Amino acid sequence: MIEGWGRIAAGVAGGLVLLTVAAFAQARRVWRQGTDALVAELRAAAAPGPTAAPDRTDVPAGLPAPVAHYFAFALGAEAPVRVARVMHAGTFRTRPGGRASRFTSIQTISVRPRAFVWDAAIAMLPVIPVCIRDTYVGGKGGIEGRAGGLVPVVHQSGTPELASGALARWLGEAVWLPSALLPGDGLAWEAIDDRSARATLTDRGTKVSMVAHFGPAGEIVRITADRYRDVGGRGVLTPWIIELGDYVRTSGMMVPTSGSAGWELPEGRFEYWKARIVDISYER
Repeated sequence: MIEGWGRIAAGVAGGLVLLTVAAFAQARRVWRQGTDALVAELRAAAAPGPTAAPDRTDVPAGLPAPVAHYFAFALGAEAPVRVARVMHAGTFRTRPGGRASRFTSIQTISVRPRAFVWDAAIAMLPVIPVCIRDTYVGGKGGIEGRAGGLVPVVHQSGTPELASGALARWLGEAVWLPSALLPGDGLAWEAIDDRSARATLTDRGTKVSMVAHFGPAGEIVRITADRYRDVGGRGVLTPWIIELGDYVRTSGMMVPTSGSAGWELPEGRFEYWKARIVDISYER
C-alpha cells in the first residue's frame, strides 16, 4: 500500500507540475498578446498620413553649436524615422547592492505621436522569468510586471508622475532614432556650453527636460535629468544618468550600441540597467 500511495503521490505531483507549466505557457501567450495589442496601437497612430512624408531629414539653422554638431554626426540624408524596434540584452538590478539579473527586451518607439512599449523578460527567479512592460502610449505612462506572465508583482498607470517619468525615458532614449530629437512640435534646444545643451519637451500637457553631454565627434555620451523614481509607491524626483557608447552606423544613422542607466542617490550612484543592442530596425 505504501508503494502504491507513493506512485499516486508522484503522479499527482507530476500532474501539478505539468499544469503549472501549461498555466505559465498560456500566461506568456496572453502577455505577448497584450504587448502586441499595444504595439499595434502605437504603429497605427504612427502610420503615414495623407501628406507624403519628407524624403530626407532637414536640420534647421540656429541650433546650439554642439546640437548642430550632433545632428551632422548622427543623421544621414534619409527620410526621418517614424518607428524603431530595438532589441536589448543585459543586466538589471531592482535595488542598490542587489543581484544583477540577466534580461532581454524588445522596445518599439514612435516619433509622432511620441510613444514606446518596452517588453522585457528578467531572470529574477530560478526558471520563471519576470515579465515587465513599461509604456508611454496616448500621453499616459504605465508599468506592469508578472512572474511568468501570470503572478502580478507590479501594476501602476495613469498618474502624472508616471507620465513624466515615461516621457523623460522617451526623450533620453531617442538617441536610437536621432531624427526624433530634431526641434519642433514641443521639443526645443538651448545652449549650456560647447559640450552640452538642454532639450525641453512638452507632450500632451507633460513637460520634461534633459541635458545632453557631447563627445568630441559630436556624439551624445551622457544624458542627465531629474526623473521620477518609484519609492514605496510614490514618485520622487531623482537625478537620472544615462551613459552611451560604441556608436555604429545603421540605416544611415549613427546610434549607440551600449549603454547604462542609473540614479544618483545620497549613498552614491545606483546603476540599475546595463545593456547592449542586439538588433535595431526602422520604419520610415
